[in-house]
Amino acid sequence: MFSKIIRALSDLDKEKAIREIENLIGDGVDPFEIIQNGIMPGMDLVGERFETGHYFLPDLIRAGHIVDACSALVKPLLKSGRSDEMGTIVMGTVAGDIHDLGKNIVISTLESAGFKVVDIGVDVPVERFVEAVRTEGAVLLGMSALLTVTMVEMEKVISALRNDSGLKHIKVMVGGAPLDQKYADAIGADAYAKDARQALIKARELADMLLKKNAS
Repeated sequence: MFSKIIRALSDLDKEKAIREIENLIGDGVDPFEIIQNGIMPGMDLVGERFETGHYFLPDLIRAGHIVDACSALVKPLLKSGRSDEMGTIVMGTVAGDIHDLGKNIVISTLESAGFKVVDIGVDVPVERFVEAVRTEGAVLLGMSALLTVTMVEMEKVISALRNDSGLKHIKVMVGGAPLDQKYADAIGADAYAKDARQALIKARELADMLLKKNAS
């Protein structure tokens, strides 16, 4: 069902990707399934081709534009029906890593569910994460990494937050291809999400946890 979307995205064929997504939407396919089983695997292949030298930075930029166009089709279908803002989430890709395709899909999903998401971009240093969380009044910080060598940056950010008396309460969610739950636990993250659906579930759980704590 999703093979044509995956192929179109991995080949950077924008017109075909949009056409296939429109067909699935017309057939009533779950929009989360389109994201999880179509868009994200396609972008994973783009990332793999970049890692192996088959694609270059201009290709990643082009892929990002294609994802934006595809997400624009799916995003309205993800509306949760809630008009209230569920809280602010700061999202960014860690220092040394310029990948943002998966992050952007997660952001679209979270925004559609009622969260305000502040995207601080890619190659974000520790200080910038801390500054953004403080100035935006965020309840949750989300970090992504696609390169194994940049995963260590996540622990640095978490350590900086925990050592700041005013930010110890901030919940941290991490994700990215090289990560797993074991690593998230090891660095002190509050949650790990392997895809956009899990990111939404975990973000809601963490936000509810904070709301209950504040209410008490």
